[in-house]
Amino acid sequence: MPRSASPLHAVRVGLLHALAFLGLLALAHGPAAADVIELGTDRDAFTPSTLTVPPGSVLTEGSYVYIDNRDQPATNSYPELLTRAPVADWLEVRFGVNYCNNGGGYLVTNAEGGEGRDNGTIYYESSVLYGVKAAVTQQDGLLPQSCFIMEGFTPLYGDYSSTVPIATYALGWKSEAEWRIDAAIRYVYAEGLEGWFNKWAPSIVLRLPATERWEVHVEYFSTFTVGALDEETVPFFSPGTHYMLTDDLEIGLRIGWGMTRDAAAFFSDAGFGWRW
Repeated sequence: MPRSASPLHAVRVGLLHALAFLGLLALAHGPAAADVIELGTDRDAFTPSTLTVPPGSVLTEGSYVYIDNRDQPATNSYPELLTRAPVADWLEVRFGVNYCNNGGGYLVTNAEGGEGRDNGTIYYESSVLYGVKAAVTQQDGLLPQSCFIMEGFTPLYGDYSSTVPIATYALGWKSEAEWRIDAAIRYVYAEGLEGWFNKWAPSIVLRLPATERWEVHVEYFSTFTVGALDEETVPFFSPGTHYMLTDDLEIGLRIGWGMTRDAAAFFSDAGFGWRW
């Protein structure tokens, strides 16, 4: 089976794309802070937003994700549908559904799934997501804005049958110019064919508003296993962007390149966020 381009080549291509994004930003006039429109979708990057959905509105998100796996069939994941509804000004409940072929743990989005097969055969799975997201702190000087997310993914169809628990802590700071830097640590107690093991996923993203409706970002994230039969580290470099079509409707695209042989060669994630 032919192998994909080397990780070093993929990183070089990724850096060129990221520089192009930042070059476009440099040509744009930064928006006034009061003018920036922000939904706070979690699908916009691997690192979730630190914002919860405010009372009086509901936020629905969805994506189509394509992953070019190096030595296995490609992954297609959709609709990655997530609905977030507030129950207090600091707390939201979350429910979602997804379908995927050749998931392999996904690794590039907030969706989670089975660890996949290693024999080159195609398999299919679907799952439901449910959980909560709670605001922990508000930004105050050096104190970051932060949140905690607790979720469960239960398979409806596929090779695995157990619910996978996921915990995420995210924090970040916003500048007076509306630039935001966010980071997160995600923990998954994952199920594989050989049994259960731990997955950790640190991430960091720089979000830069080009106009009041257009934002670009540059992100690094990685997943590494502890206790798996074959330990692996899966880092990605990923630029992305989103645009507000209206005050309540966002469309976005993020792409990324794997930086080791364990990581997929390339992925793309096109999606939306709708506040209603």
